[in-house]
Amino acid sequence: MLLTDWNQILDNILPDESNEALISKRFVEGFIEALGFNQQEQVPQFSTGNGIVDFAARKNTDGDNFLFSKTNPYLLVEVKARATGSGAKINLSEGTPQYINTREQIKRYLLASKCNTSQWGIITNSVHIQLFRRHGKVIFPATPSILIKKDNINAIVSNVKNLIHNPPKALTVCVYNNKGGVGKTTTTVNLAATLAQQGKQVLVIDFDPQQGDLTKSLGLEVREISLYDCLSDRDLDIHDTIQPFPVKFKSGKSLKFDVIPADSKLGNFTEQDLATRIEKGSARLKDVLKALVYEYDYIFIDCPTNWMFFSQSSLYACDAVLIPTKHNNLASLDNAAKVIKELVPKVKAARQDGGPIALPIFFNGENITPPQLKIANQEIVAIITKEIKASKFNLLPYFYPKYIKDDTNTKIFSLPSYAIVAGAAFARIPAAFKDSTAAKYYLELAKEYFIL
Repeated sequence: MLLTDWNQILDNILPDESNEALISKRFVEGFIEALGFNQQEQVPQFSTGNGIVDFAARKNTDGDNFLFSKTNPYLLVEVKARATGSGAKINLSEGTPQYINTREQIKRYLLASKCNTSQWGIITNSVHIQLFRRHGKVIFPATPSILIKKDNINAIVSNVKNLIHNPPKALTVCVYNNKGGVGKTTTTVNLAATLAQQGKQVLVIDFDPQQGDLTKSLGLEVREISLYDCLSDRDLDIHDTIQPFPVKFKSGKSLKFDVIPADSKLGNFTEQDLATRIEKGSARLKDVLKALVYEYDYIFIDCPTNWMFFSQSSLYACDAVLIPTKHNNLASLDNAAKVIKELVPKVKAARQDGGPIALPIFFNGENITPPQLKIANQEIVAIITKEIKASKFNLLPYFYPKYIKDDTNTKIFSLPSYAIVAGAAFARIPAAFKDSTAAKYYLELAKEYFIL
């Protein structure tokens, strides 16, 4: 669509009180076509299996016209009016009640039974627009909620089109809590092993140079070219830091995931040194990983607890933050809340691209008695209540993701305690590779958060 066409639409054709039907006809249909989907590749009022989304789109293939088959959608678009029937403005800027409701709506549609092939979702009322990406069970912003103007509409179209037609393959996940002793490294290495068992291509980055526990647990050492070298020298290739971690089973079957080992050189520098030596500072890791996001299904980053260069870089580089906690460690719950309400928003504000998001917490590796669970829930309710009163930030979905108005479900996913998991580090092999019970536990964790 030409620039003059958008000018005319935004200036004259869409009045402030435009309803959904008018916005769909005069803005959204043209926007979807500008993204590269012709009228035969768009289906209005698409039945997702969990409600009706305003538009679905997919490129046609030989013998499969999407307008007629109405199967395997790729992009979903949820449209809102500019104003209610009473004239009240509908505001889709991030954080508003209308935005939150619409965001949850597009997430519900993307995860519906008839949308397993969907990778992208858009919400818009022709005033604001936002693109979301779906990777397995994880849905996260691919752009911020953008205010549409005549001078940025063409850039919006170009950016969204480029993203949806050149999607990165990987979901990048930082395993983090601002409290130690919650099993971040164990979680990271066993999730990597579990997803490799599911046929996924996985890369693990040990970004804790002072401890390097993940690297030690796998018996690996840094290669000639290290992660620090690639962070500080743009001419080096990050691929040269990667080492395969293969395992051959008694059955003859082999599996592997890849690892970028911890680089002890990074631990020798102060925060000030790192800021001087590494251009762009904590934003640099994200740039380095751009060369890898089209090659792997999952990239996991294991980082230290302290909110310093390494953890800041890890959150800056990721799409989602997975937060292990301990039900019997109240400090881990408080610090999980800090990650969600303070640290993730801080990084999000710095990135200005919509990410990252925090995933709901889970209890990691402890057997929980009913009295212990009651105490933990009391603490969680106190944390949620305190934050609502202090800042109106709603932590409830991050602690009780299954809690809804009509179902006060306070279940938190819990990974059971299992002795072989802790001892696996001495065997230099992840527990999920060597023990069927451990493999079962971590597969449940992977299914809870990542895979369908």
